Amino acid sequence: MKVFYNIEDFKRVPNAVVTIGTFDGVHIGHQEILRNLVRRAVELGGESVVVTFYPHPRQVLTHDSGLKFITTQQEKIRLLEDLGIDNLIIIKFTKDFANIPSEVFINDILVKNIEPKVLIIGYDHHFGKGRDGDFEMLNKLGAKNHFKVEKIREQDVENVAVSSTKIRQYLAEGNVRQANKLLGHQYSYTGKVVHGQAVGHKIGYPTANLEVAEEFKLIEKPGVYATIASIDGKDYQAMTYIGNRPTMQDNRPQSIETHIIGYDKDIYDKEISIRFVDFVRGDKKFDNFEALKHQIDIDEQTITNILNKLS
Repeated sequence: MKVFYNIEDFKRVPNAVVTIGTFDGVHIGHQEILRNLVRRAVELGGESVVVTFYPHPRQVLTHDSGLKFITTQQEKIRLLEDLGIDNLIIIKFTKDFANIPSEVFINDILVKNIEPKVLIIGYDHHFGKGRDGDFEMLNKLGAKNHFKVEKIREQDVENVAVSSTKIRQYLAEGNVRQANKLLGHQYSYTGKVVHGQAVGHKIGYPTANLEVAEEFKLIEKPGVYATIASIDGKDYQAMTYIGNRPTMQDNRPQSIETHIIGYDKDIYDKEISIRFVDFVRGDKKFDNFEALKHQIDIDEQTITNILNKLS
C-alpha cells in the first residue's frame, strides 16, 4: 500500500475507486465499505484509494483533551493495508481545512487531485463545512464531474448499529467481547516494555509493563483481562492488568501490566502487542500480598480456560 501525507503527492491512477472517512477502529462497518472499494477497483481495472484525516477532526473541532480513539494512526495504516487497499492519502486536518465548503472539497481537492471513477461512502456519510455534504449532493457533483456514487448500507451486530462511538462505549465499560464483535478483530495495544517495580516477580507473577506511546489511545476499564501477547511474531496466552494498583498504595498513575503465561525471557525494551479477548474482573484493593496472590492464582486459571477455548 502506498501512503501519501500530502494529496498533491498522489499521482493519478486510471479508474480510481475512492472512499473518504476517519475510519477509527476500522470496524466491520468500515470493512464492508473497504472490501467493496477493493472489489470495484478490481472490476474496473483500477486502484483503490482511501482518503482519511489526521489529526482526527474531533480533536481539532471540539478541543476535548479527554477524547480517546480506538486505533492509532499506525494501527489504522496496518489494518487498511491488511484489507488490500492500494493507496492511502492522509490529509492534515486543520481549522482552515474544516472551513472548506463540501462542494469545494469535492471539486478542488478530490476531483482535481484524484479524479475518481467511483466514490463509495457509508450510509450516513457527511462531509465539508458544517457537514452539509451528503449523498444527494455527491450524486449531483458526480454527474457534473463524471464519477459514480455508491452507498453502503448500515451494518449491525445482534441488532446493534456498528459505530466507533458504540465500540468506545463498550471498551470503557470493559465489554471487550461485544467491542470485538463490532470491530471484527481483537482490540489491542502496541508498546514498549519498560521497567516497573518488579512487584510481580516477588509474588511469582512477573509482568511486562507496557508503555503506550500514543496519548490519545483509548485505555479500557481498569481490571484484569484475558489477552494474547504477540512477541517477535509469536502469540502467547497472557493476563493483563489495567489500573493504579490500589493494594500497593504507591499513588502511581494507571499502568498496563501483562503476565505472559509460561514465558520467562527478558523482553525489556522490546515492542510487543497485547490483544484483548475478555474482561475477567474489576480492579480491587486487597488486604495484603497473600490475598492478592490468591486472587491472581484464580485469575490465571480463569484466563487459561477462556483462552484454551479459542484454540
